[in-house]
Amino acid sequence: MSAGVGRFFDVAARGSSIRREVLGGITTFVAMAYIVVVNPAILYAAGIPLGPGTVATILTAAFGSLLMGLYANRPIAVAPYMGENAFIAFGLVALGATWEQRLGSVFVAGVVFLLLTLFQVRSKLANAISPSLKYSFAAGIGLFLAFIGLYETGVVTSGAAGLPASALLAQGQELLRAPDVPVKIGAFHEPRVLLAIAGFIAIVVLMIRRVPGAILIGMGATAAAGYLMGFAPAPDAVYALPFTGEYSLAPIALHLDIAGVLTVSFLPVLLTLVLMSFLDTLGTLVGVGAAGNMLDRDGNFPQVEKPMMVDALSCLFASLVGTSTSGAYIESATGIREGARTGLAAVVTALLFLGSLFLLPIVAPLQQSQYIYGPALVAVGMLMVGSVRRIDFDDLTEALPAFACIALMVFTYNIANGLTAGLVLYPLAKIVAGRARELNWGHVALALLCLTYFLFGLPH
Repeated sequence: MSAGVGRFFDVAARGSSIRREVLGGITTFVAMAYIVVVNPAILYAAGIPLGPGTVATILTAAFGSLLMGLYANRPIAVAPYMGENAFIAFGLVALGATWEQRLGSVFVAGVVFLLLTLFQVRSKLANAISPSLKYSFAAGIGLFLAFIGLYETGVVTSGAAGLPASALLAQGQELLRAPDVPVKIGAFHEPRVLLAIAGFIAIVVLMIRRVPGAILIGMGATAAAGYLMGFAPAPDAVYALPFTGEYSLAPIALHLDIAGVLTVSFLPVLLTLVLMSFLDTLGTLVGVGAAGNMLDRDGNFPQVEKPMMVDALSCLFASLVGTSTSGAYIESATGIREGARTGLAAVVTALLFLGSLFLLPIVAPLQQSQYIYGPALVAVGMLMVGSVRRIDFDDLTEALPAFACIALMVFTYNIANGLTAGLVLYPLAKIVAGRARELNWGHVALALLCLTYFLFGLPH
């Protein structure tokens, strides 16, 4: 049987072994298993219940990883993206979107993603976004995630916290005015805040020591400490049947509202999801491809259409079962460092995700405590912010749109505002500098699409 498996995945031809592939798949699962806790906790803010949201997250990860292994034959796992989930949960609050509409936007974005893949438009879109803007997207989303983590854990809080309502009343009006200081430091004497800080430090120490699964282990240690300190209840059980009771998918599966998102005001939402997924996929494939010597001599990922097709289908699947956009995970690099080179590793990761469906009671207490998952958001954000060093700040036509992208993402608490502003400002900066020849049709098309958001949509 092992010989047949080896031939199917071309294990020997790629210089690997079944043992390495299995070890690589296990390593990747441990490195990214935190998503089972963090993703449903984030989407809970959008109104998606924790139990069904957890099952949807696991099923999406299993479906995408299995498809990546069997169809694309790549050692790359798939799961709901960090960043996109925050956009779905927090970025659409001011728009008043229902969670059904948010899932509808994921579906429409998946359809667009699929069409772009089928007609091979992705490479052209990739060329239409400058490297500096691509890196600013990652840096801005990283800061946004870190800010959410800091706010959720109480390390920072609203400037209005603790003030009497009368202090915020606008003179002569019944409306509240903005506080003089938008955010301030939180209650550092509060034990849960201190525990969250300790949890973040633990995660970073494990990362520095290059311990596989550092985020998951750090979350587990923080959860154990919280339990011993009486902050969280112990799990009600260890084992439970999925798809029943509180873990039934019935409340969210196939409840997406597609018609409700086909409006001008939702255009930036759809554009953001498509671009974020596209950039995440592109960056992940290049990153893990380089780690596993899978790139060709020109630095391109061979047969890139296959993993991109997997991403598109996974995104559609995610919307149907009730979670956010999904795609290739950069944590796959941990398994590749263990020697994984084929899709067998991704299949192993998928099987481990399916196995976790029966251990859901262990996950529930972790999702209900911000001091547990908040540090993970800050840690992931910290890693993403590193992209800022690749922005060309010496060229103001590159620096201006990149800076606007990052600043508006964080300070307007909305990823779409930053992304669309950056894409609009990029061609304008080039034209003002007399360098319009550096632009192509893609720059102009993306800028016009984003401009419709500010002119006819509903900026928020």
